[in-house]
Amino acid sequence: MQLTVTNSPFSKEQSENLNQILPSLSVEQRIWLSGYLSATQNLEVLQNGGTTPVQIKETLTSSQNQSKTREITILFGSETGNAQSLAEEMENKLEERQFKVKASVMDDFKPKELKKVEDLFIITATHGEGDPPENAVSFYEFLHSRKAPKLNGVRFSVLSLGDQSYEFFCQSGKDFDKRLEELGGERIHDRVDCDLDFDEPAGEWMEGVFNKLAESGENQAKLASSEAAGSIATEQPVYSRTNPYMAEVLENIKLNGRGSIKETRHIELSLEGSNLQFEPGDSLGIYPLNDTSLVDKIIDKLNWNPDETVPVNKQGEIRSIREALISHFEITRLTKPLVSKIAEIFRNDGLKHFIDNEDALKKYMDGRDLLDLIHDFPPNELQPSDLVQVLRKIPAREYSIASSYQANPDEVHLTVGAVRYHAHGRDRNGVCSVQLAERSKPGELVPVYVHRNPNFKFPFDEDTPVILIGPGTGVAPFRSFLEEREELEIKGKTWLFFGEQHFTTDFLYQVDWQNWLKEGVLTRMDVAFSRDSKEKVYVQHRILEKSKDFYQWLKEGARVYVCGDEKHMAKDVHSSLLTVLKEEGNMSQEEAENYLNQMKKEKRYQRDVY
Repeated sequence: MQLTVTNSPFSKEQSENLNQILPSLSVEQRIWLSGYLSATQNLEVLQNGGTTPVQIKETLTSSQNQSKTREITILFGSETGNAQSLAEEMENKLEERQFKVKASVMDDFKPKELKKVEDLFIITATHGEGDPPENAVSFYEFLHSRKAPKLNGVRFSVLSLGDQSYEFFCQSGKDFDKRLEELGGERIHDRVDCDLDFDEPAGEWMEGVFNKLAESGENQAKLASSEAAGSIATEQPVYSRTNPYMAEVLENIKLNGRGSIKETRHIELSLEGSNLQFEPGDSLGIYPLNDTSLVDKIIDKLNWNPDETVPVNKQGEIRSIREALISHFEITRLTKPLVSKIAEIFRNDGLKHFIDNEDALKKYMDGRDLLDLIHDFPPNELQPSDLVQVLRKIPAREYSIASSYQANPDEVHLTVGAVRYHAHGRDRNGVCSVQLAERSKPGELVPVYVHRNPNFKFPFDEDTPVILIGPGTGVAPFRSFLEEREELEIKGKTWLFFGEQHFTTDFLYQVDWQNWLKEGVLTRMDVAFSRDSKEKVYVQHRILEKSKDFYQWLKEGARVYVCGDEKHMAKDVHSSLLTVLKEEGNMSQEEAENYLNQMKKEKRYQRDVY
């Protein structure tokens, strides 16, 4: 803040002196000065009544105590970076309001510090079957142990991220919320559980927390100051999840050879003029469109007019029901919360009874979509506006980036496997993957944003050995990493394990790997083509075959990166790593598990699995 002659009672010389000292004062110094001036003014007023120096001191102390704020602690558990980005956003907003804030990933937070916490805000994802993210496990276990301290006097709130298609939706957040209350904490604001489209509810949760802080007298002036600051308009728009960039398709190339049963696409998109930047390990988010043929079948089945209009968001935007189902709402996935809501508006007694049978419902939802539900449980007098009220927005699909920003700053490359399968009497297609494979021709525009993944970052030095394990499309981030190393002229020990079905038709980016091996950017490569031999051979088998060398690399401080299928590949690879440690390192099962856990803490074992 600058004082001028026109907006203050000070002379020009006084304003200049004040402008020299005010910017250098800390928050505490400004608060003290404010209290001092207030007390001095009171002294002048009260001197005629015989106010003593002790009374002046009490006035000063009271003023300072009223201005003292509680310290805020934000802890996050993040699997793909969403919870971390929200924690950083909240930290920035609170610091703008001059709060004292500490933000930390849960695993870096020292348990003994929990006794000192005053206001605690937890932002966490949920992983797998209701488990906390890997970087939140140790804190989660401590909090739920007998060692956890009583939290009387601690105020808290929880923001939970999840996916309603999973049975244990937002379970980690629910667990944290319940446990903090059990330990005596005071819930300052109700927990909010977010689905994949988390931006709006997360923003509302933050505003709710800020309002509660204001209601409790915590720096009300500071909370309001953010509104006075306003927003700074910039000529260059900022592209993000909520404001995606329309990227032009430059190339759409099939990577598999003739005769392959797979369809893997190399997609190149233009980012020219977007100011979007990324690093190896980051992903590109794409907002897809539903297949028009599926939408037309739904509208025909319901006997609706495709041009009838419906609201598509809280702002009251209106679209035709056909456009709404194509562009705005998810129709290819059934979840228990969705089916429960649909049961109310379908007014179908059979569906109402069916949802009470949890096992049968879970089995039914697997592989079925909205059209199946309409066919099997016909609704009675269903209106388009009623249906869109219960559908969730189409979630973005995120794909690991397969190119280097340093090498190609105006482009981004993706490696996408088209998902096609037959189930329940119908052919099914992956929403985004088949859109990219079939309907995204060069010249078409696709809405995209960059999703940063702080939990999957690579070293860029020549001293750290790196082991890369990525079968199929899981190899995408490793192409980005090696391309960037080549561009920066960085060499060093790098070892890639790659697997697919057939050598002749499915060796993705074969020429790239061979060139990097020749140039020394890639030190060695082991491949596993599962359908080229009687016995199916996968990457985990190659790891065990090379166990002595693998263990030697680990002893030299190698970092291990795994990307791809979580249900099978990632678990099998993890098991192979344990076997290597036990056999080559003479470790017990417990010692091997502790070794890998320590590697995770040191960021030497990172996974991007899905």
